[in-house]
Amino acid sequence: MNAPQKFRLGDVLILQGLLTAEQLTQALGEQKRTGRKLGRVLSDLGFVSDEAIGETVARQMHIPFVDLRQAEMDSALVRRLPEAQARRFRAIVLEQSNGGLTVGFADPMDMFAQDEVARILRSTIHPVVVTESTLLATIDRVYQRVDEISGLANEVALDLGHGAVVPGLEAAPGSDDAPIVRLLQSIFDAAVSQAVSDIHVEPQEKNLLIRFRVDGVMHVQSTYDQKIASAIVQRLKLMSNMDISEKRLPQDGRFKISVGTVPLDIRISTLPSQYGESVVMRLLAQNTERLKLDAIGMPSAILARLRVALQTTSGLILVTGPTGSGKTSTLYASLAEINTPETKIITVEDPVEYRLPGLIQVQVHEKIDLSFARVLRSCLRQDPDVVLVGEMRDQETAEIGLRAALTGHLVLSTLHTNDAAGAAMRLADMGIPPYMVALGLRLVIAQRLVRVNCEQCKAPHTLKTHELEWLRLEGDTELEGRPFYQGTGCQQCHNSGYRGRAGVYEMVEMTPELVHAANCGDPGEFSRVAAERFADFTLRRDSVRLAQSGRTSVAEAMRVSNQS
Repeated sequence: MNAPQKFRLGDVLILQGLLTAEQLTQALGEQKRTGRKLGRVLSDLGFVSDEAIGETVARQMHIPFVDLRQAEMDSALVRRLPEAQARRFRAIVLEQSNGGLTVGFADPMDMFAQDEVARILRSTIHPVVVTESTLLATIDRVYQRVDEISGLANEVALDLGHGAVVPGLEAAPGSDDAPIVRLLQSIFDAAVSQAVSDIHVEPQEKNLLIRFRVDGVMHVQSTYDQKIASAIVQRLKLMSNMDISEKRLPQDGRFKISVGTVPLDIRISTLPSQYGESVVMRLLAQNTERLKLDAIGMPSAILARLRVALQTTSGLILVTGPTGSGKTSTLYASLAEINTPETKIITVEDPVEYRLPGLIQVQVHEKIDLSFARVLRSCLRQDPDVVLVGEMRDQETAEIGLRAALTGHLVLSTLHTNDAAGAAMRLADMGIPPYMVALGLRLVIAQRLVRVNCEQCKAPHTLKTHELEWLRLEGDTELEGRPFYQGTGCQQCHNSGYRGRAGVYEMVEMTPELVHAANCGDPGEFSRVAAERFADFTLRRDSVRLAQSGRTSVAEAMRVSNQS
């Protein structure tokens, strides 16, 4: 293999007009201070994109540049290079050709890395240039730390074979020496790299199944020997301060960990099953940046009305929707907006999902009779301006919340209904007097989460007959020549066509007509008036908006809308 011709990256970028001399001087100073490679520094400072640097290096070395986001890869071929070496040498096997293997390198000037990779693969290699950011993301996605996790699972199984006590079960949270600790850390690392919302640990008759929920859809991560299930569950119980001797009753808990620079709050639930305890962990990234109303994708017209309601000193604001639809995130984004030193905010939750400075947050504990209603009564004596009630589960809680809303408190809460208009009638069904609903309820927002098209494989989509009819029924009559998009499936989105989720929203505001209908206790009249008055603020209309903008497919918009 011929050594590549040396060149100075900074000088080449200046010649190509991609960088100024002043920027290069600043980058070189940062490189000297941190020891990072110049390309990484330039990208981190925002002076030159990873793609531009990769294409420049490729041109100078007369080798191809490959955008891994568009590349089709054979997982078995990629794994010919062990994951540890792929990460160490910043390399990935792309294809077999010309009597050798095409290998992508983040730094193709590193001849030692090329020699080592060729030795490990026992093959001639043909280097191409890839960006480091897409390389690492691809390694996370393709390997999913399967080899690392499987090896650690085998170590745990081997420990179990040597005795009843697994080393590391009693280790402190910061300890990372024991196989069981490293196994769980690797599982969390894999989960974060794939943007997982929930981890499911499910003991089966002959094996232990680990499944991840990504964008609302379950995926099998891996299966292990069933005998390590008890060790994993016991360690998780210790981390979340549960009773490790109690295996017959469900338990709930939480703990905190860090994955790289990402702090995670883990909410955990155990459930006794036929073959052992099933565990579900909800991963809550404690990133307050996303807890902003401007960042959750709410339509501007609904957002404006919500902001007006949040500035009032009394009334009830409800967010409705099924479990996992982002209700709590919307409520906390609302609290973050009005959280000032002049405002006293108390939350009553089960469990407390997000931690915001400046709030008094109370965890409900039913076992000691610390119920929503009891805490809510007590917190009203703490002179709050704003009260958040995690969920209005029963008549007593709802009635106390509405009385608070009628006596000078702004109350925010959630309710399980199919649409926004159903919230008022649901409160009446719970036994709340109609006049309290009419006078106390101010605004209801219903929401769902819709999967968005993968940007890497999104392509124009020819609408099917039933999709055309649905759009016309929803008021979209100008369909001629308008492009619609749908993901076709690629490596980036696990061939699903979707990557990530966005909210769709619906709103009902208590107008004088709706107050009158609610006061009369007539569900039919209330629904009719709400449908007429807020016809432009429905889940269906918002779903159509996302499909028209190309963010989601018409099929996905229909699926979410039909849940309402």
